[in-house]
Amino acid sequence: MVSVTAALISVLFSLSTHSASGSYPQAQNVTWKSTNFKTILSWEPKPSANYSYTVEFSAVGGDKQRNPHCIRSSATVCDLSSSLTDLNACYMADVLSGPPLGATTDLIEFPYTSSPRFCPYKDTDIGRPNFKLEVREDKKKTTLYVTDPLTAVFKDGHQLNIRDIFADQLQYKVTYRKNKSTGKRVYNSKTNIIELPDLDKDESYCFNVQAYIPSRTGDKQLGELSQTQCSKDDNQSIFEVYSVGVIAAAIFLILLLIGIIIAIAVICCKRREKALRGEKEGVPLRDV
Repeated sequence: MVSVTAALISVLFSLSTHSASGSYPQAQNVTWKSTNFKTILSWEPKPSANYSYTVEFSAVGGDKQRNPHCIRSSATVCDLSSSLTDLNACYMADVLSGPPLGATTDLIEFPYTSSPRFCPYKDTDIGRPNFKLEVREDKKKTTLYVTDPLTAVFKDGHQLNIRDIFADQLQYKVTYRKNKSTGKRVYNSKTNIIELPDLDKDESYCFNVQAYIPSRTGDKQLGELSQTQCSKDDNQSIFEVYSVGVIAAAIFLILLLIGIIIAIAVICCKRREKALRGEKEGVPLRDV
């Protein structure tokens, strides 16, 4: 009986020690999300109070490092933008499952899940650019002034834009069409000031701009499409310039104004006629 009890206690102790030392669930779906070098590592699931996550990362072939904000954390994201300092390198990251902050464990190695390889220069998405549209008064030339999107990279206290990083590798792809047409044309420019001189001067055109990096591969060559801007159309009808509601309201106000003017005119005429009748009735008859 004593030996059975001792064996049972030993099993229970072993189970409790194993639980305390941490049989922790591994992270899943470890992925990179990066736009303009703002780089976030994310994973699942949200941990319980019994465990946490720690992120280790390294350049391929380099030593592993830790971001101080991603050690024994209950979060499922880690911002590594400022940690991936060599933009031309490729990185790997491990998400380790371990005890929560403040807890201890006897484990030396923790369960982990590795990320795919990530190369910032080749893999970060490029966000949408802004641009200013200018049409010369004689309408013989249309110019687009493109602003390079800012990145999450700083150098000597200065925030870099995508032109600072990609230099002459960066181009801009302009997609444009006539305002009332679906047919599109494409123009690539190596500069931020893009002149389009061969447009029909009596037509309105709509433009979109996106970054274009030919040295990249696949879907990473093109950045996000800008918002659409259209040049002014001097031949637009009133129905194209104003909405139906605005036109209806204007017609109502005009009719109301006409009605008020007519009403005032009618009242004035009646008062004048009444005054004339009063004057006639007050004139005495002449002697015969």
